Amino acid sequence: MPLSWNEIKHRAIAFSKDWRDETREDAEAKSFWDAFFHVFGVQRRTVASFEEPVRKLSGDWGYIDLFWPGTLLAEHKSAGRDLGKAHAQGMDYIRALADSGRAKDVPRYLIVSDFQRIAIHDLEPEQDPDAPLFQRLAPSFEFPLADFHKHIRHFFFIAGYQQHRLNPEDPANEDATRLMCDLHDALEQGEYGTDTTGRAGHELKQFLVRLLFCLFGEDNGIFPFRQFQFYIEDHTAPDGSDLGPKLHELFEVLNTPEDRRQKHLSPDLDRFPYINGDLYRERLALPAFTTAMRGKLLACAVFDWSRISPAVFGSLFQAVMKPKERRQIGAHYTAERNILKVVRPLFLDDLRAEFPRARALKIGSRERLLALQKKIAALRFLDPACGCGNFLIITYRELRALELEILIALQRGQQEMTLDEVNKLSLIDVDQMFGIEIEEFPARIAEVALWLTDHQANIELSLAFTQLYRRIPLRKSPHIHFANALRLDWRTVLPPAECSYILGNPPFIGKHYKTSNQKEDLGIALPNFRNLGDVDYVVAWFKLAAEYICETRIKVAFVATNSITQGEQVPLVWGQVLDRYGLTVHFGHRSFPWESEARGKAHVHVVIIGFAAYEDGIKYIFDYAQDGTETCTQVPCINPYLLPGALALVRKRQTPLCSVPEMRCGNKPSDGGNLILDKDEKAALLEECPEARNFLRRYVGSEELINGIDRWCLWLADANPAEWRDLPAIKRRVDAVKNFRLASSAAPTKKAAERPTTFFHQAQPTSSYIAIPEVSSENRTYIPIAFLPSKVIASNKLYLIESSDIYLFGVLSSAMHMTWVKVVSGRLESRFQYSGTMVYNTFPWPEEATEAQKARVRTAAEEVLKQRVELGDGRLGFLPKPNARKHECTLADLYDPLAMPRALVAAHRALDRAVDRCYSKEPFPTDRARVEHLFALYDHL
Repeated sequence: MPLSWNEIKHRAIAFSKDWRDETREDAEAKSFWDAFFHVFGVQRRTVASFEEPVRKLSGDWGYIDLFWPGTLLAEHKSAGRDLGKAHAQGMDYIRALADSGRAKDVPRYLIVSDFQRIAIHDLEPEQDPDAPLFQRLAPSFEFPLADFHKHIRHFFFIAGYQQHRLNPEDPANEDATRLMCDLHDALEQGEYGTDTTGRAGHELKQFLVRLLFCLFGEDNGIFPFRQFQFYIEDHTAPDGSDLGPKLHELFEVLNTPEDRRQKHLSPDLDRFPYINGDLYRERLALPAFTTAMRGKLLACAVFDWSRISPAVFGSLFQAVMKPKERRQIGAHYTAERNILKVVRPLFLDDLRAEFPRARALKIGSRERLLALQKKIAALRFLDPACGCGNFLIITYRELRALELEILIALQRGQQEMTLDEVNKLSLIDVDQMFGIEIEEFPARIAEVALWLTDHQANIELSLAFTQLYRRIPLRKSPHIHFANALRLDWRTVLPPAECSYILGNPPFIGKHYKTSNQKEDLGIALPNFRNLGDVDYVVAWFKLAAEYICETRIKVAFVATNSITQGEQVPLVWGQVLDRYGLTVHFGHRSFPWESEARGKAHVHVVIIGFAAYEDGIKYIFDYAQDGTETCTQVPCINPYLLPGALALVRKRQTPLCSVPEMRCGNKPSDGGNLILDKDEKAALLEECPEARNFLRRYVGSEELINGIDRWCLWLADANPAEWRDLPAIKRRVDAVKNFRLASSAAPTKKAAERPTTFFHQAQPTSSYIAIPEVSSENRTYIPIAFLPSKVIASNKLYLIESSDIYLFGVLSSAMHMTWVKVVSGRLESRFQYSGTMVYNTFPWPEEATEAQKARVRTAAEEVLKQRVELGDGRLGFLPKPNARKHECTLADLYDPLAMPRALVAAHRALDRAVDRCYSKEPFPTDRARVEHLFALYDHL
């Protein structure tokens, strides 16, 4: 374990005295370096070797004087020799390591010495100018041997105080995952700790968590360096036959205070510290190891775990426990920048703003800083869907980092502190963190990860005050409860009177994807909630949080599926939560992709909503451009659509709000695919039965309209039975429709078997009509809308308005209507999901528009259609014209956000201006101004 800083200083003074008269490299260099490592309490042979061979660029072999792979390379010369040449030789070796395929061995530090002088070079210096002083050591520093004790800070990494700059994309994360997966698989194949299904049970999971603590602990100063690895290598048989009992013996030691251990305990075991924290208390039946299994455990022990952040433990073990989902760590790791989108506006920004104000005071600064530290130490955080604890881990890490800055400011200019004084500095501890997790294994991972995050923060404090600060044995524990948060009273975990903040990301499960158990959860959590089938799973957390914080000053921030701020869920959810519990939205991150680090893809689009049961001045709305650029806007209030403005809930309507024609859904076949034909099926049908041509109609849904897909249907609704009854090819399909419907368990579908020649739901217009796709890309500026003739059959994936009025087309194709779509429509993933009842029927039309204004809209809309005809296939989007060009454009081509033709863009801009003038004499500068106007008009209407 690391020595105290005072002990290291005393050893450094003695070292300088012992070696002040030495000059001969050949005779004493190796002894010099052995003694040098002893200063820091490290046995040189456990980490570094002499005369490491490496092939140089010339092809010759060279021999590194002292080599610690991945950490340190040292070159030694006799007294009085040029240290510059020693440095150049060391850099040659480093380049040779990289060029010979040993990139992982390239060290961060290069040390050169001639006995009387020592120079250290940091090849990866800290670049952050705002970092604390102890993290901004000079990248190169040289000093005389006599001053060694004054400069030991430069060698903190040897003493076990090293704090890596952790990177979620570091390949080491993938290596760690692979090693743990290999060990897990070997144990599982040996049928250790598996449940009745053959999958990892409680004992295997708990065993792996214990091993993880040991692996991390020996590389981060909790255990003596490599103590766990050496224990396995030196005290267990190569065939693994006694490894299980030896690990059991080790776990017993880790759970026993030093003063209660057996007197004749092996010294190698006795060197392990007492851990406590209940981590090793439970008695486990341990596995029967083989040679191969022992080798896999040793491979894990040899690996450098100091490069792995506790924040990725959850994703690491998710890959371990779910073989079908194993992939790079980034695919599961919640990006830290996304967690900070919750943490910063919820509490961290306010706390950090207090710090410079307190520090800048000329009088009373110390008292204000101490008060801020005590304020932070009094905070309590609850994550009621904590998983492996990522939100709590980042929260705790940030609080400890802020506390350290406060402590450095408090101690500035004072004399060096004693170990006892340093041990009293930090007031923040892991028992401020509370969580609820439905699965046992992630709950245990969250506990261990928080302990290890605490240890890393203690290393930082040790570096800042040059004293060893440790919290081993573990005297305090995070409060992670293994329970179903939707069936548990949160007050039993943390009383509201003691809670400061609630945060997290409850499960991303849409309304159509809930399991039967999850539906039951919703019924228990929301006993009086209407339309439970229409709400996402995450809504239950919002409702329970609202109950919990009622009449308190607790603030909440949850990540949620973006659908709860769009479309029909807004009135369903917020109408029953905001009003009932008196909540106000304090900040909101509008829809953005919840993604992994760079390697991963976005899995879902989400929002972040921060709210409380009290008013709190200025509110903040965060928006994201397609390239991820963030903008923040201050507003006086935020509504449930995460827009500026007072509470306004748009509810479904069965009829239009204004005096416009009704909208209906297209025709639904429910035919088992027997009435619908693609291009090849149509050709095959006509080859068998040319007479079928009379009964074929074009069939168009969202995909067909936008992308020009060629599909057809048998349309027998108005056909004379005598004309087709004797055509076997058609009769076969009609019989198949009847049989398909009869086999259905749904009564209406079974009833429709009585009329197999017609679609299940028939709503085909008898004249031309406006067609709006149900689903379209959110990346388009406008939804591609078209006029279709009555002979084109619309599928149930189109919404229809039976009208040829080009004024209706113009308004629906405008930016004004699109702003309404973006706010109130549902989403399929991130795509627009249009709805007659939710979008068209609620849309506030400009009822006071004059005939002259409407005429200008019609003229502008005609120009849009004209440009579509010129550039592609015009009104129909996909139907060929008599003299079609070789390469016809589809509506997808014409409305591609990157390729939209300039003339069509200009036509739409003119249409936007004409429609805007129907609403206001003054132009709308932004879409936000448009939607605010529409909401005001909606409230009025």
